[in-house]
Amino acid sequence: MDNYLEKTVPSFDDTPIWYRLIGSGRPTLVLCDGVGCDGYVWKYIIPQFSPRHRLIHWNYRGHGKTPPPEKLDNLGIEECCQDLEAVLDDAGQKEPVVLLGHSMGVQVILEFTHRHPERVCALVPITGSYGRAIDHVHDSGLAKTIFPLARRVVNDFTPLVLPFWRQIIHSELGLQYAKTFEINGQLIKREDFYPYLEHLARMDPRVFVRTLEGAARHTAEPYLHEITQPTLIIAGERDRFTPHWISRRMQSLMPNARLQTLPLCSHTGPIEMPDLTNLAIEKFLAEVGDCRSPRNRA
Repeated sequence: MDNYLEKTVPSFDDTPIWYRLIGSGRPTLVLCDGVGCDGYVWKYIIPQFSPRHRLIHWNYRGHGKTPPPEKLDNLGIEECCQDLEAVLDDAGQKEPVVLLGHSMGVQVILEFTHRHPERVCALVPITGSYGRAIDHVHDSGLAKTIFPLARRVVNDFTPLVLPFWRQIIHSELGLQYAKTFEINGQLIKREDFYPYLEHLARMDPRVFVRTLEGAARHTAEPYLHEITQPTLIIAGERDRFTPHWISRRMQSLMPNARLQTLPLCSHTGPIEMPDLTNLAIEKFLAEVGDCRSPRNRA
């Protein structure tokens, strides 16, 4: 691939954060994954936009090619933002960027924009919540109720959990469960979703749980009204992890946001309906134009 480079940069606690640079052109698009993900959801976005834009894709701590930190307490949304700052600095990114975030990545891009508004010119939150990510999974409080127990089991019995974790997740049973209950099995291709299960099975379950715990604590709701950059919210009509009403509420709380709904799509909308996803982003970027952040506008 032309204009492709992989690098690592030490973050604030010396954890080496892996990232890759793809393509060229302005504005730069930064791709922020969901928890347990290492880039599968960008499969159709990267080839669509890399011929005309510089893309930066990076891995969270303990995800993909980034190792976990020495202290597993350093796995929150705040640490993700510090890592992203290190990546942008190391990549020599001086101009404001467009932040794209999927799932938990939505919380990352909102928090980063709150901390560094001058570095962001536009946002694309994709099938994700603005805060407390597990509170409304399946539109019930069940996930929130059982999460503390799951966390204790994973932390206290890791040697026992690990074989089960890897065998069940990376299996036909895991795939069929996801297609039946969580994603739109009629729209998604097996080869597009299976890399997610493969990566998740390789992860340390303690890292997954601690990262999810950080997303469960964090919320951007108090400052959403302060984010004035143009924002395109992409939501799945049948998303069970982030119910559609959450995206509608996020739009209502942000002064310069619009909503694109992907019909029939679930939490993995960008690989269920890639053409509509890419078209919506294309139109949004065309309207954003030179993409200067509010603080840099004349």
